[in-house]
Amino acid sequence: MTDLHRPAHAPADHPALPRAKVGVLLANLGTPDATDYWSMRRYLNEFLSDRRVIDIAPWKWQPLLQLIILSKRPFTSGANYRLIWNKERDESPLMTITRAQTEAMAQRLRETYGEAVQVEFCMRYGNPSTASVVETMVKAGCEKILFFPLYPQYAGATTATANDQFFRALMGQKWQPAARTVPAYFDDPLYIEALAASVERAYAALPQRPDRLVASYHGMPQRYLREGDPYHCQCQKTTRLLRERLGWEAGTIDTSFQSVFGREEWLRPYTVEHVAKLAESGVRNIAVIAPAFSADCIETLEEIQGEIREAFEHAGGESFTYIPCLNDDSAHIDALTAIARRNLAGWLE
Repeated sequence: MTDLHRPAHAPADHPALPRAKVGVLLANLGTPDATDYWSMRRYLNEFLSDRRVIDIAPWKWQPLLQLIILSKRPFTSGANYRLIWNKERDESPLMTITRAQTEAMAQRLRETYGEAVQVEFCMRYGNPSTASVVETMVKAGCEKILFFPLYPQYAGATTATANDQFFRALMGQKWQPAARTVPAYFDDPLYIEALAASVERAYAALPQRPDRLVASYHGMPQRYLREGDPYHCQCQKTTRLLRERLGWEAGTIDTSFQSVFGREEWLRPYTVEHVAKLAESGVRNIAVIAPAFSADCIETLEEIQGEIREAFEHAGGESFTYIPCLNDDSAHIDALTAIARRNLAGWLE
């Protein structure tokens, strides 16, 4: 319930207002509401109509999207989502995990700031929408909002479009809150420490040490790199910092890219091809980690553990270990909370 009060020195008939708060709004990619055709179509239409994601001229892209892609893809995407769907809560794992991250961060931040801070989450595509959550936070008294895209590495198709949507939501507010956005944290020491700790835990539980660790990042067209997107460079630095923190020699961790879409050349090597080549070269035991994803989702739970695993095993690989995303692991929440506190400086003491 919103805590209402009448401002000091206000006349008796002045309406009660919510007490001023600072909001922290976590943002992730998004999720369909369900796995049926129309739910998937609505979600995919919003996602694939984003000019940050697909920057082909709409007059060329939209007929292809509406008449061909969205007539078929919702069926296959829905089937893939059903493989990983959280049936107990009737939602995608990304929704479950993002909510858990939000609740954990809210608890940590309340320990420092009390009720002066409000922590919520939104999705760039699907629900809860950015606009609806911003509306809720403003009505609750959030006069300042720290917007936190949960993407360690910056990309125009992830961080930038999330920020775009946040600022569009602010455009609809009569009384706009002050706003800040959290920058990429691909080289944050606590984030790297959390990644390294997850690798060490996973390796300690295995009967045999993997011959190679593959860091698989979400892909993007090569053209975006040439146009100035820093994503590729930030992914490479994350891998290097992880290797250095683990104390491993050069060549023990590979960087690759997954989730290729369309005919355009994307960042290479492609993970699905790379793991097959490793197996063909005699590497029999690998582990895969996904440092670009803050929470397990369709790309990790279905693509990595399905298509990419199968490619490795079909090429002769014997042991494939997937190291889960950081999710709501305590070290990950520590890192995210520390980043939030740093960006709240001057707003909350």
